Parts: sequence; C-alpha cells; structure tokens
Amino acid sequence: MNDPLLKYREQHKQRLNYMPWLYWSLKPKHREWAEVWQAEYQAYLMEMETVEIGKNCFISPLAHIFAEPGRKISIGDNTFIAADCTLHGPLEIGNEVAINHHCILDGGRAGIKLHDQVRIAAYSHLYAFDHGMEMDRAIYQQPVTSKGIEVGRDVWLGAHVGIKDGIKIGHHAVIGMNSMVTKDVADFAIMAGNPAKLIRYRTE
Repeated sequence: MNDPLLKYREQHKQRLNYMPWLYWSLKPKHREWAEVWQAEYQAYLMEMETVEIGKNCFISPLAHIFAEPGRKISIGDNTFIAADCTLHGPLEIGNEVAINHHCILDGGRAGIKLHDQVRIAAYSHLYAFDHGMEMDRAIYQQPVTSKGIEVGRDVWLGAHVGIKDGIKIGHHAVIGMNSMVTKDVADFAIMAGNPAKLIRYRTE
C-alpha cells in the first residue's frame, strides 16, 4: 500500500538539502525520521571516506565529499553542508559552520581550515592550490603548489566569493558578494570587490 506521506517526506528532504538550517527547527515528528536519515548517511560517508563528523550535524547526501587517506576531512559539531557542494580534503571544519549549496572547497596538499561559526554563502569557491604559469610548458604541465587557506572565527563569506591559495582571513571579517580575495584579510575587516579591498572595519 502506498503511503501518501512518503512523497511529502521526499520533498521535505529536498528542502533540507538546500536549506539545512531548517533541520534544527523541525517538529518532533519530522526530526525523528530526519535524525535516522542523517545517522545512516553520515555512517555511510565515514565508512567510505576518511571523514570525521561531529555531533548534531547535517550533511546533504547531494553534496560531493571526497577524503582519501592523507586528505582527511574533519567536521565539528552543529555544522551543516548543503546540496551540490564539492569538498575535497584535507579540510578542518569547526563547530557551527555553515556551508551553503554549490560551494567548492578543495584543500590541495596544505589544506583549508575553517574556524568555528564560519558562514559560507552559496556558490563560493576556496582553492588551496595553484598552477605555475611559466612559458616553457603548457599550463596543465606546470607544477602545482599548495600553501593552504585559513578562515577565522565568525567570518561571513557572501555568495560567489572566491578565495585563492595562501590566504588567511582574520576573525569576524565579512567578505561581500562576488568578491575575489587575493590578499590576507585583517580581523573585523569588511572587504568587497575584485580584487577585494577594504571597505571599513566592523568595529567602526
């Protein structure tokens, strides 16, 4: 016998995949099945990849998460990763971190570290590696370097932000939508533009 509620549950899962913050405000009757769904998927993910997942997290099964040995991904408590993200370790993701849909985080060799309470809006890209550009050979034959990326506590990256390899973003900074970060960012700075430039400090 078909359960008419099942199709609504599938739609509810879709909503959570793209708006994961709703997971923590689910009514008890929905939270019950959602917790089972998440526990099963997270157990599968940790079995298949070199991934550690903290308590009370939401990881969309529609995200693409890859962490072979030597490229571990660790995810802190109360963190969410939305649909259509691509994450490749090494990544160190803190507590209460939000990674919204269609983000790309590639740790290269040196890795990406997100401190607690980082918020990353949709379509942001963080690449912790770079290609050489010498003229003696084609780009695809150039050596790849990796310095790593670090994003401080309580940082907000707006939608479509790009961060290049070697960048450190200070605590409590804000990066405006469509910005490209090519230099280190100070604590409390509000940056925007391509390349991103200082607008003001949050403390002003």
